[in-house]
Amino acid sequence: MRQTAALNAPTAPASERGHFALTPAAVIVTCAVALTFLGLTILFSASASFKQGPYYYLNKQLIGVGLAFALAWTVSRLDLESMRRYVWIVGIVAGVLLVAVLIPHIGISVKGSRRWLGIGAFRFQVSELAKLAMVFCLAHYLAVNQTKIGDLKRGYLIPLAMIGGFAGLILLEPDFGTAALTLCIGLVLLFLAGARWLYILPTVGLAVAGFAVMVMLNPNRLRRFMAFLDVEGNKQGGTYQLYQSLAAFAVGGVDGAGLGQGRQQINFLPEAHTDFIFAVVGEELGMIFTLGVVGLFITIFVAGVIHARRAPNLFQFLLVTGCILLMSLQAIVNLGVVTGIFPTKGMSLPFISAGLSNLILMGLLIGIIVNTQRSWPRSTLSRKRRTLLSRKRRTLQEVTGS
Repeated sequence: MRQTAALNAPTAPASERGHFALTPAAVIVTCAVALTFLGLTILFSASASFKQGPYYYLNKQLIGVGLAFALAWTVSRLDLESMRRYVWIVGIVAGVLLVAVLIPHIGISVKGSRRWLGIGAFRFQVSELAKLAMVFCLAHYLAVNQTKIGDLKRGYLIPLAMIGGFAGLILLEPDFGTAALTLCIGLVLLFLAGARWLYILPTVGLAVAGFAVMVMLNPNRLRRFMAFLDVEGNKQGGTYQLYQSLAAFAVGGVDGAGLGQGRQQINFLPEAHTDFIFAVVGEELGMIFTLGVVGLFITIFVAGVIHARRAPNLFQFLLVTGCILLMSLQAIVNLGVVTGIFPTKGMSLPFISAGLSNLILMGLLIGIIVNTQRSWPRSTLSRKRRTLLSRKRRTLQEVTGS
């Protein structure tokens, strides 16, 4: 997946563009739609006992799905190459919003973290927009400076400072998980653009050490991490939510308790409609559906890799790869947290968890993928086949004419 000469080719004209049916992008969209419908179903079931009523969160989620669809449709019809002229405006706006969310009386504080801006009942998590802005800016910069990727300053330190700026502001909220995710995606894009392992490996080591030190210096996070090492022993304290999540999977078994029959989210599992909604899937629908969810996210990743290999230039290759990583890695983190593989961290499950911010981000990502499918040329193999068929037709016409 390293940069190749094919990545420098210009975008094909409309007459040479591929069809959407039976393409990797169509597979991604199909998986996303299936996950969204599952999310709406499980959300309705998980919110059955809420004092606001069973339709409260479902109605909000439907509004989010509508907005995500509208954004996906709009973005799918933009000219991505023309949009590059606004790349730094997007980056600056995202940075300003990340700073604004830290200011008292502007940013909305929930449980000690400032991650939201909003008016009235409407709230938006700024870091969701910032993740995509970072991918957009980084893809543009690396494409413009692809001949300088081997240089320490222009090819590594400057893009690393760009990644660190976004991740650092998110870390101040504080949001360790999203900051780590942003840093990880940025480093992967740097590697795919051709950055040297000699630079990347020390950066990864320093980042891991830095996060470890920050956890050790934060009593609450250190306590949560130590509790994670003994889930059973801390089930009444730091790992209560995780313990109840694992209990939900145990209750669901293979076949599940049935839609609307789950009891963990009603009596025991906090925030079941957001970060831990996968546990509700496990309890009510069982192991088959949970494996199906995992399979859909794997399919999105594999189809995304196949799709990205057709990119006509480095900018669009990195942009699409970043979109796929934003979906896939966030899903990995959420699934890992809910099943006890990773320490507890609040991060939505894409397309399924309740929340307007993440749905809007997913809509933007899907819109970019559909856009590239519409604008990219057909695969080299398809062009070769068309050329071969054209030659055969001409040969046949010459023989018939003679």
